[in-house]
Amino acid sequence: MTAPDLDARRSAPATLKNRGPIGDLLLPLLPRSGTVLEIASGTGEHVVHFARRAPHLIFQPSDPSPAARASIAAWTAAEGLANVRDPLALDAASEWPVGKVDAIICINMIHISPWDATVGLMRGAGARLPADGILFTYGAYLRDDVETAPSNVAFDADLRRQDPRFGLRHLAEVAAEAAKNGLVLARVEEMPANNLSLVFRKVATVSPRGVPVP
Repeated sequence: MTAPDLDARRSAPATLKNRGPIGDLLLPLLPRSGTVLEIASGTGEHVVHFARRAPHLIFQPSDPSPAARASIAAWTAAEGLANVRDPLALDAASEWPVGKVDAIICINMIHISPWDATVGLMRGAGARLPADGILFTYGAYLRDDVETAPSNVAFDADLRRQDPRFGLRHLAEVAAEAAKNGLVLARVEEMPANNLSLVFRKVATVSPRGVPVP
């Protein structure tokens, strides 16, 4: 296999700021062993940070963008991490080229993608997680009972100008889509810069009406 080009590494300033707080919340929730799939890994800076802090786990990054996958591979090589696999070409809205996993992470994808990607994320997670396995998402959301911060209003407008299919999602709608796939919203945590971390857990069965049954 050809060695990754270290010059392919990309960097996102927001990642450098948020990966510490995200890791502090996420890592205690992950299983003691197994494989953690990351959807929409982007630059790869999140996954290498988590992998350094959790050497007992195997991390499987993924992204539909070839440039992103090159960056992920380059960061992994630069950090010398043996517990990060080669990134997969994976579009959340399409078929996933991966089988069962023990946990799933998805950071800053839901609002920067068409709604079909969220539908695919929940469908894929529901099919691949074990009972009580977690899907962890992070990003900005809209909530009916909480006033949206002005910065998030501006962010939403900017996203929709870039692509009318993008934009902040309503937390209730995301949770409802998760529930259709046997995932219950178990925890909502306030994060810096008006973001939220959501922890969904896979339940054992789903009723005929699509309602999770513990």
